[in-house]
Amino acid sequence: MCNVYSYMRISTSEERDLQKFTRQESALQRYAKENDIEYLLEFREDKSGKNFTERKQWQKLESTVQPGELIFIDNQTVSTPYIKQLLNVAKAQNLVARTSLESTVKLSLIVELDRVEQERKITVQRIKDGIEASSKRSGRATGKLDKMSDELEADIQFFIKDLTG
Repeated sequence: MCNVYSYMRISTSEERDLQKFTRQESALQRYAKENDIEYLLEFREDKSGKNFTERKQWQKLESTVQPGELIFIDNQTVSTPYIKQLLNVAKAQNLVARTSLESTVKLSLIVELDRVEQERKITVQRIKDGIEASSKRSGRATGKLDKMSDELEADIQFFIKDLTG
């Protein structure tokens, strides 16, 4: 049996209330069940998808794993088994077809990595555009308070009574 590891990432710890690992956990559990896999180690972190340099858990995973299979549950076309299958087909071809297929595989990987980065940039820009276009402004309206707890309200009432006394 081979060693199996999982890696989950959400954008940032500041957005943790908005983003959770739930969808990724469900996908990993489903994949593990369907493929009779038991994970040895799980890596997860709250880091931007912008680069890998600040992803300590990814670096730890990278130093732990041995060459073998890398599976992207959300995109099997960049997973090792699919790539190996294409490269094995390429080996059986003549020089022109083999070179063409190998180049196509490399180009597909580059395009996919770039697509993810472009998608991230588009999402960030759409969020900025939506905020700018919105008639609503973030933050509390002037003169409005956030919902206060019963304890805070009691403290305020006590303070007011003490002042008016």
